[in-house]
Amino acid sequence: MPLTRLYHRLLLVATLLAFAVIALGAYVRLSDAGLGCPDWPGCYGHWLGVPEAHHEQQAAAQAYPDRPLDTGKAWKEMLHRYLAGTLGLLILALCILAWRKESRSRQSPALPTALLGIVGLQAALGMWTVTLLLKPVIVTLHLIGGMTTLSILVGMAVAGREARPDSAVSPGMRLLAAGALLAIAIQIALGGWVSSNYAALACPDFPTCQGQWQPEMDFAHAFSLHRELGETANGQLLPHTALTAIHWSHRLGAALVSMVVAMLALTLFKTGRLHWQVWGGLLALLLLAQLSLGIANVLLGLPLAIAVAHNLGAALLLTATLTLNISLYRQRLPASNASALSGPSKTAAG
Repeated sequence: MPLTRLYHRLLLVATLLAFAVIALGAYVRLSDAGLGCPDWPGCYGHWLGVPEAHHEQQAAAQAYPDRPLDTGKAWKEMLHRYLAGTLGLLILALCILAWRKESRSRQSPALPTALLGIVGLQAALGMWTVTLLLKPVIVTLHLIGGMTTLSILVGMAVAGREARPDSAVSPGMRLLAAGALLAIAIQIALGGWVSSNYAALACPDFPTCQGQWQPEMDFAHAFSLHRELGETANGQLLPHTALTAIHWSHRLGAALVSMVVAMLALTLFKTGRLHWQVWGGLLALLLLAQLSLGIANVLLGLPLAIAVAHNLGAALLLTATLTLNISLYRQRLPASNASALSGPSKTAAG
């Protein structure tokens, strides 16, 4: 098989696997199985599988007397580790292929190399998630790292495709798309902070929160990074007003994302070009689905399936917006805009 074809096939498989790792990671976290294994990278000392035989369970109970074995949760955690490990090996293979002479002649290996470094950091964050007992800042960074890994894989895949020239692109459209991407990235980080602090049900009603439009909130404790799960920085119980502030901030972020993405979708529709109108329809559909899932999570009490779908929806919206940004920035600007951006001509200057 030619090297280029092998590289692109591995890239496609790695991208799909990254989606699966994100979905499974959300399932593990939301089903309260993040500490299903008290050690890392094994599980109660087992590298393959979890303790299931009677003597193995007795040994696990002796080694970790304060962490009783729950076989179901342990298997969830280990399956996530195995899947993430497989993704890491695929990314290592991509990096090796990218450094081959024939590959370096076509594109720089910098991005696959950086991605391999991020995967190494992700492994460390996964270990610290367990050893530091779900410390919110570590769990949130782990989520952000997973989304970053997915984004880079998508970017590498899109960069390998041939650009479609279209004169309908304008600098304003590019700027709006970049703003949408930034807003979605911040919102994902806020969503990770909600999840890692178990604040998803701090507001059990919608569109109000606790029956109010502006409930009592404690932002100082809510966004203190150096603290343990459920505690303030000085070790006291985290007040419910802090959880409310975390949840409410995510709702405000959702409103901002909705406005920016809706404006972008409308701008794409107004181009009159079918290619960009399809993109506008896709963004509008993903946004509507994500908002519906978020509202359903609140009103239905965070059902596991809907909560996992909400995480996957965020990944889809992120990658769609990223792909759109790359496509827009690979287009040539209309002649009038290009001239304006490049400054006055020599004739005008003379």
